[in-house]
Parts: sequence; structure tokens; C-alpha cells
Amino acid sequence: RVQLVESGGGSVQAGGSLRLSCAASGYIYSTYCMGWFRQAPGKEREGVAAIDNEGSTSYADSVKGRFTISQDNAENTLYLQMNSLKPEDTAMYYCAWDHVRWWLLPEYNYWGQGTQVTVSS
Repeated sequence: RVQLVESGGGSVQAGGSLRLSCAASGYIYSTYCMGWFRQAPGKEREGVAAIDNEGSTSYADSVKGRFTISQDNAENTLYLQMNSLKPEDTAMYYCAWDHVRWWLLPEYNYWGQGTQVTVSS
């Protein structure tokens, strides 16, 4: 069973930065995809960024040029560097894992508990 634990959320003013981390354990597949999703109150969960085992990445248009997804395979950790944050980035952020490359689709089988990001204007 795959376990995912997010950290790094918090409150920041617009224009600031945060780095989210997701510690992964339990998976054995050499082929996988991991993603960051977010969900604001009253809104659907949306894909923010994703990366596969080959290092290919995908980003939502709303975060391109501001967010960077990366992974440390030695530490089994996924990161999301978020710069130039905007109030509309406020949401609960989740990481997800699957051996299928779902990219930004919310079809992953394994999800973390989430970490809150709040951006004030």
C-alpha cells in the first residue's frame, strides 16, 4: 500500500513563496506518476502539476511559470515549489500517486491527507 504524507503548507502574503513536500512510501512500481492537486471550498479538485518516473512534467495553465514540481528519488519525496503566490491559489493541496500516468486527472488511486495553503492579498 502506498502512503503519502504532505507538509509545508501555511499562510503567506500574495507574491510570496512556499514549498510543499510529499513523503511517499510503500510503492514498488518502477513506472509511476505523482501529482499535486488542490481543492478550494465549494470547488472541484483540480490538477496543478504532475511528474512521472522519467521526469516528464505537466502543469495547469494557471500555475505555469510560477510553480515547479520536482522529486528526490533517493528520499522518495515529491516537491512543489510555489512562487508568486496569488489569493486564488488558496486551497487544500494534495499529493497523489499511481502506476498509471493520470497526469492532471484526479483518477489516482492513492492520496495524501492534504496541506492547507492560504494566500492573503
